[in-house]
Amino acid sequence: MKVLISGGAGYIGSTVASACLDAGITPVILDSLVTGRREFTEGRTFYEGDIADSALVDRIFAEHPEIEAVVHCAALIVVPDSVGDPIGYYEANVAKSLTFVRSLIRNGCEKMIFSSSGSIYLPGEDFSVDEESSLAPQSPYARTKAVCEGMFADIAATQPIRVLSLRYFNPIGSDPELRTGLQLRRPSHALGKLIEAHAEGVAFSVTGTDWPTRDGSGIRDYIHVWDLATAHIAALRKFDEGLAGARSSVINLGTGTGTTVFELADAFNSVVEPPVQIVETDPRPGDVAGAYTRSDRAQLLLGWKPQYSIAQGIRDSLSWAEIRDDRLGGTTDS
Repeated sequence: MKVLISGGAGYIGSTVASACLDAGITPVILDSLVTGRREFTEGRTFYEGDIADSALVDRIFAEHPEIEAVVHCAALIVVPDSVGDPIGYYEANVAKSLTFVRSLIRNGCEKMIFSSSGSIYLPGEDFSVDEESSLAPQSPYARTKAVCEGMFADIAATQPIRVLSLRYFNPIGSDPELRTGLQLRRPSHALGKLIEAHAEGVAFSVTGTDWPTRDGSGIRDYIHVWDLATAHIAALRKFDEGLAGARSSVINLGTGTGTTVFELADAFNSVVEPPVQIVETDPRPGDVAGAYTRSDRAQLLLGWKPQYSIAQGIRDSLSWAEIRDDRLGGTTDS
């Protein structure tokens, strides 16, 4: 099997590409390198360019007519940035995705897996959700994912393409073989900030401690990125089962366990020395209380369930942070 991965030089896309290679699936990478890294494309078929470049997408399919499916990971993903630049986020995530899917249909691609997000949900009272839960995205980033899901569902209803949207929760960790990992030196998510605080010997700020959770900090479903990647392999192999007879469908990808930011910090301090000091600060723009999935649809339809613990995700993130600069070179944050 050969698969086109848009955004395949980014954190998620490159890890999915690694999992494809391990599974005997050939990845073809399309990435503009706006946030992706060229180093993550080494030894892989790679096209540098934009998903909205229709001529380039046509060329990829002409040169690789065996492509059976697309994994669409290309997107901007930083919540506070989306608050400050909603136009840029809607253009990159929605407008360009519309042009991209038109190119896929024109080239006869009938299967697309879309990288969506658990941030689009309205959580229940216990902050758990399943695929039938109400949607209430709280940031421009999250709304771009919800808009894309609806757009793809409308298109799949009448056009010769079917779409499986995988709603990610909060990926941590790296490729266990350290081929790829989070490309940013200073990521904005909680684990990245914990690693940064530990490396610099400063306190870690819990942004928001008045949420209606068990300890006041935000709650998330932290899933190891390698578990996330292997879910894509299962989805590629069981695409029809994942759709369950529909033209479009959604599946949550998480651990099924909610972890608060304070609990994440405790787990982090259990595997590092010296421990990081914890301080409390105000929420960032676009922050929400969070959610975790209670669904087992991924196991039922894809035969997939996560294998890695939060502690292992933390260890792998630390291992990647140690080699990140040598692996990627340079001093930029992107």
